[in-house]
Amino acid sequence: MTSTGAPDHPEIEHSHVGVDEDEKRLAELGYAQSLQRGWSSFSNFAISFTIISVFAGCFTTYGQAWNNGGPIAISWGWPIICGLVLLVAFSMSELVSKYPTAGGIYWWASELGGKTWGWFTGWFNLIGLVGVVASVDYAAATFLNALLALYELDVFGINFGDDAHILSETWLLFALILALHALINIFSSPLVALFNNISVFWHVIGIVIVIGVLIIVPDHHQNFDFVFTERINNSGFTGGSNGSFFFWIYVLPLGFLLTMYTQTGYDASAHISEETRGAALGAAKGLWRSVFWAGVFGWFALLAFTFAATDVDAINEGGGSSIAIFESAMSSGWAKFIILLSTVGQLFCGMAGLTSASRMCYAFSRDRAVPGWRIWTRLNHHRVPAYSVLFMATLCLIVTIPAFWGEGAFPWPFFAVVSITVIGLYIAYVIPVYLRWRMGDAWEPGPWSLGKKYKWVNPAAVVWVGICVVIFCLPFTPAGMPGTQGGDDPADPFRWEAVNYAPITVAVVIAAVGIWWLVSARHRFTGPVRTIEMDETGRVVAEKPLPASGGE
Repeated sequence: MTSTGAPDHPEIEHSHVGVDEDEKRLAELGYAQSLQRGWSSFSNFAISFTIISVFAGCFTTYGQAWNNGGPIAISWGWPIICGLVLLVAFSMSELVSKYPTAGGIYWWASELGGKTWGWFTGWFNLIGLVGVVASVDYAAATFLNALLALYELDVFGINFGDDAHILSETWLLFALILALHALINIFSSPLVALFNNISVFWHVIGIVIVIGVLIIVPDHHQNFDFVFTERINNSGFTGGSNGSFFFWIYVLPLGFLLTMYTQTGYDASAHISEETRGAALGAAKGLWRSVFWAGVFGWFALLAFTFAATDVDAINEGGGSSIAIFESAMSSGWAKFIILLSTVGQLFCGMAGLTSASRMCYAFSRDRAVPGWRIWTRLNHHRVPAYSVLFMATLCLIVTIPAFWGEGAFPWPFFAVVSITVIGLYIAYVIPVYLRWRMGDAWEPGPWSLGKKYKWVNPAAVVWVGICVVIFCLPFTPAGMPGTQGGDDPADPFRWEAVNYAPITVAVVIAAVGIWWLVSARHRFTGPVRTIEMDETGRVVAEKPLPASGGE
């Protein structure tokens, strides 16, 4: 990667005194400095690293890879897929360096391709961010439920860990966690930044501790042959065969959801750029570095899990989950300790995810793209878009309702929400990447640049995301395929709770906003709306009031 000199903006030299470089650049992009710019470059990195969260991704979706591919989907799949994800991250870093705005991805698409591209990119981004917060907080609730069950706690008459009510218990904890995260976000932006900084150290030190425990405490470990060559197919497809062509082209790719889901949310570095000092470089570096370091720490953690997975039967009975590994490989005390570390890390992640989602909602509403935009752009006395926080939290609650009525103890709807996250976010990620690649050398980069490498990095990122979108629209299990008998057992019927409703949800939302666009929004939505005007010397000469109508 290369770092070019900052773009030549001679008018900046004449700008009025009292506005720093970040505010000048933001003014050039058409916005006044409304949000508090109190985040350091490290804080910017920290929020993306926190949202990626090895504790949230690797710990909660380990079973997806275990059941769909087994150890090879983890030991080999993780580093290979992380390398492909870095291509997306590098491409996005170049864009945030040029356009450091809270609108982030949809703003880039609007600037590079026009308002139509911006409109649909923004909605894909919103869908994905709702999925991020919903899935992370639901996973945190799952781990918290498991932790309470290990302590055999009975709170307000609720016997946590009771298999007959585990999904309803988890959903209740999920709602409480979501409410807590909303309150923290609404009443203290500095506290959120502080928690994100603490979260980095919690994740780094916590993961090192977990790896150390898994190396030292278990009496036995798997060998290298198992970790790097063993294949498992617990998907229900092809009778558990792990050597067929179908295994390699269908079952194993489903296991890649572990990596693609973990490596999401790093667009937070863009959404927080208006609150970051030195954003043109700080946000760009924070974005790709969060992906890289999460990949490194995540791989070592996953290897530690897999080496400790000696009781394969117990793990299979436990759904292939990381919790099943901890409980089968060591004493209850050590299992409690690891699950506690992970649960706290996931709580940090969900809090940061809601911050990012609310800022995206704020920015998209600022440009009149979300119904009720006047409400979502209101700032409270903490200069936080409080109503955007509540709006996004409510959407997260709604999208996870199917998990409340799931069957048994296996939350198929959780994996559907995970897929919604990956599909929505990654489509949004690569639309502006494609548009930047289409512009070629005519596009002038910001201080952080790919140089000529964009010519292969950008299209490679787009192709990979296209493949992933197809994979994660597929049914996870035969029981989720209409017209089947639910797998190898003819008596096992199709079950709605096993359906991967991610493609349905994304398609319905995009169809709705597409119809809305054709009917009315295209006549009102103009793309990013400049809220300030500058003269030829770079001075801010006027601030535009909100229009009386439009966008709603």
